[in-house]
Amino acid sequence: MKRLSLLCAALSWLLTSLVLAAPGVRNGGGEDVILQGLHWNSSRTTPQTWYEILTQMAPTIGRDGFTKIWLPPAWVDKSSWVDANSGTSGGGEGYFWHDFDKNSNYGSEPQLKQAVDALSSAGVQAVYDVVPNHMNDNLPGTQVRFLRRLKLWRTDCIPPTPASSCGEGDPFDSGKADLNTSSPEVSSRMMQEFRNLRDNYGAKGLRFDFVRGYTPERVNLWMKDFGDQAFCVGELWKSPGEFPASDWRNKASWQDILKDWSDRSRCAVFDFALKERLQNGSLAEWRHGLNGNPDPAWRQIAVTFVDNHDTGYSPGQYGGQHHWPVPEDKRKIAYAYILLSPGIPTVYWPDMYDWGRGDLIRTLIKLRKDAGIRADSPIRFQSHYSGLVATINGSRQRLLIALDADLSMIPEGFTQALFADAERIRAWQTRSAPEDTTTTLHCDNANPGNGQAVYAVGSPVELGAWDPAHAIALKPTAPQRWSGAVVWPTQQAIKWKCVIRSLSNANQAYWQKDPDNSLTTGAGTEAVGSF
Repeated sequence: MKRLSLLCAALSWLLTSLVLAAPGVRNGGGEDVILQGLHWNSSRTTPQTWYEILTQMAPTIGRDGFTKIWLPPAWVDKSSWVDANSGTSGGGEGYFWHDFDKNSNYGSEPQLKQAVDALSSAGVQAVYDVVPNHMNDNLPGTQVRFLRRLKLWRTDCIPPTPASSCGEGDPFDSGKADLNTSSPEVSSRMMQEFRNLRDNYGAKGLRFDFVRGYTPERVNLWMKDFGDQAFCVGELWKSPGEFPASDWRNKASWQDILKDWSDRSRCAVFDFALKERLQNGSLAEWRHGLNGNPDPAWRQIAVTFVDNHDTGYSPGQYGGQHHWPVPEDKRKIAYAYILLSPGIPTVYWPDMYDWGRGDLIRTLIKLRKDAGIRADSPIRFQSHYSGLVATINGSRQRLLIALDADLSMIPEGFTQALFADAERIRAWQTRSAPEDTTTTLHCDNANPGNGQAVYAVGSPVELGAWDPAHAIALKPTAPQRWSGAVVWPTQQAIKWKCVIRSLSNANQAYWQKDPDNSLTTGAGTEAVGSF
């Protein structure tokens, strides 16, 4: 018996150790606020180089509350292009690099090191943009050179050799500039350069460009070498419809595709599920981003953003790329959402320092940090209001946000934290709440007439804060009994009543007689009111 007990104890210890050692997502702990430290025209600044601007701005960036900065690609890019049809030109942004030399259009190697040192001194960690999928071999490189016809490039494989032997993802444009990242020579050389960025240029994390061009397992391999607990994030900008019909992702959601990539790479991922809703959905539908998922394991991988150097406008030449910009009238309210909700928010440089939104963003970052909102913080959406109304439970405070919403009755205990953008952005704060619980409310002896239904209304925002127009609808579950489940924080003292309300006019309501029904959330699973 003693031997069996010891065996059981050892097995229990082993299982516990395996659970504790299970690898998690490399999201930096989930408390960061990231500044995208570039825009499309940053490589063309004069008279100062971009690195000189970053050095000068470093103390401000730290004071503004940013903890990480996404730096532009550090590798030299002397490419150029001209589009005669559109009358535009460009090149040198770092995304068609030709060597690992750090003297680029953003500034010299010493200027890069000076900028990273200044940012580090301000409490801001450097996350480098890296582009392992494609490069320009039309210009000579001194530090890296991959020869053609050795299966180091995607186009080195021609029939009958299968294309998969020379690549492991989607081609970038025509694929002619694509490296074969599955090649041991290419993969190990990239790994070596990532270590170089870490050891000699202050890299605390990596932002992987165009991850649809190589496998998430490749990213995981690189990150295990770079730093298994270091921050990483991937740019997977690929809609379900872009996958082949035979691929399960063709019928999946944006969220499913992003979560699959994150699970396999163990990196965070830019929340293109939210971005798609910012572009195409109503405010209420913003809840369908990764950062609004009911499961914290999904929220914690989301790196949220409003726009970036590809999707948004940029100061300078041609206004940048602006492939998918959020409309101007939504930008402030979108920043309010990403900065006061779960996920790891990323702020686009021009919105912070060029276009007059800095004061609002600075205030939002402070509210986020004061509340203790993390990437995986609980969020509950209140769908019985117009616009977007949600409660977010931080480690220190609970926030109530109303974005372009008709919330008018504010629950007791909440104090005003922010009114902005002509009151389209409103936020209140209260003490942090414990974990959530579910209570089923019943209204007995209910006999609604034609054009009427039964509702529950009460003191918390979940029950409309005593506003019958935003009470929650119940459903008939037994003769003269209507019921509905409510999710809310535990240990809350709640007052509530049953209401029979007109379906066409919320002001036409028949209330349950006094006194109010009372309950303490978490003390039981059901509560009953009666007419």
